[in-house]
Amino acid sequence: MTQQSGPVALRRTAPPARLSLFLAALLALLPLLLVLTAAPGARAADGDPTVSLSKKEAGKGGEITVRGSGWRSDALLMLLICGQSTPERGVIGGTNSCANADGRAVTTDKKGAFSKKLPVAEPPKPCPCVVHVATVTGEQALVDAVFTVAGHPTEELPREAADGRLAVLASTRLEGDSSLLTWFGAPPARRLVFTVGNLGTGPVKDPVFEIGTAHGVYAPQWEERQWRGTVAPGGKAQIKLPVELSAGAHGDYQVSLRYGDKVLAEQPWGVGRPWGVTLFWVLLCLIVPAALFRIGMAVVDKVRPRPAGTAAARHAHRTTRSRARGGATEPKPPTSTNSTTSTNSTTSTNSTTAALPWFTPDSAPSENRPRPTTKGQA
Repeated sequence: MTQQSGPVALRRTAPPARLSLFLAALLALLPLLLVLTAAPGARAADGDPTVSLSKKEAGKGGEITVRGSGWRSDALLMLLICGQSTPERGVIGGTNSCANADGRAVTTDKKGAFSKKLPVAEPPKPCPCVVHVATVTGEQALVDAVFTVAGHPTEELPREAADGRLAVLASTRLEGDSSLLTWFGAPPARRLVFTVGNLGTGPVKDPVFEIGTAHGVYAPQWEERQWRGTVAPGGKAQIKLPVELSAGAHGDYQVSLRYGDKVLAEQPWGVGRPWGVTLFWVLLCLIVPAALFRIGMAVVDKVRPRPAGTAAARHAHRTTRSRARGGATEPKPPTSTNSTTSTNSTTSTNSTTAALPWFTPDSAPSENRPRPTTKGQA
């Protein structure tokens, strides 16, 4: 067989080269195709959260199913039936207008959806009513769905709050000092002082503010505070709201003020460490072991056995020491006429009862007394 050369050979080798180029281009475009296919899901997750109800109207004692989508994944939500509320105006009066005792909590799934059964209860305020769904932690998000509680009274919404608009006119500050109890772990407390002005055309009566306290990277925990009073259109008022932390709190905190859906002001708060608690535990770790050691030593001293005669020896030792301090000398024992009896008595007498000194000053040797002569000495 003869080998062909020229254009025919080139045509036979061209198809494999084109195939390799096609595969390389396909592999290069594969990541782009994956991104394009995942983009619609991401856009859906970034959309506004929605809420749907299984029933638009139900009476007290019934039950409805609340479904939602578009929320943040793994977010904790609060479900409440609130009165004196509309989706356009929101919940007037805060959660004081809601049936808090019959509320429910739910956590969204990985896709930001949820489904939860909610019992129907009458809110403390008259209808119009809504099912209020809001996040508990993290970034704030809320949705109100129109709902009617059958048999519950209905009234018109007040107009004053709709025309009023509050704004902070001056910088906020925290007033108050820590007491001695705070040094021992009591909850730190302050008053948030700020001045608001009504920029609207209608008066604002008994506004409800929210105070949030955040520590470190954690989201603020919001608590409602209602101020009793009315701010006239174009007027201003100084408001003082209490702020309290948990027991033993210390470190850098951030206090936020919110009215409606808008954060009006933020104020840092540095809380000192409760050193009294540390001092208490240090003293407790020192005093308790020392007390237990002393009690144990006292018990051991009471129960340990003692040898015979120890008490009599101690009593004799104390008597001797007391006499030595007083300068008194023990009397000499009486001399017996019978030498044999005296010798035996002296031998059997304890050395502790012998009279001291064994010689009198008259019988003691003296340097002035002449030395005795010996036999044979001149």
